[in-house]
Amino acid sequence: MASELFAELVSVGFIVSSGDLGENVTTEGLDLTSFPLGTRLRIGDSAIVELTGLRTPCSLIDRFQKGLKRAMIRKNARPRFRCGVLGVVKATGQIAAGDPVAVELPLSAWQALPAL
Repeated sequence: MASELFAELVSVGFIVSSGDLGENVTTEGLDLTSFPLGTRLRIGDSAIVELTGLRTPCSLIDRFQKGLKRAMIRKNARPRFRCGVLGVVKATGQIAAGDPVAVELPLSAWQALPAL
């Protein structure tokens, strides 16, 4: 999930920070939702995560803060959901705050991340 999302949510009155929305990794400066299906993120020295889809907000998010689910959905924008991305770990490794993230785009034809 992009850390910029937390700033957007704070600006409209929600109190959220890294880890509050169930994400495992928070990035900065990457528009994660615009990457194509199959994009690989190299995190730190050896971890690799391949993007498989867009996260969609569930009703449980409103238990955290009322109205948060609605704030995560945009009616006339792409992507519709602002909940980050899902991925599959292709290579494990130790990661830590501040580790660099390198983006490797897939060689296949560009295909948008599906909402999952």
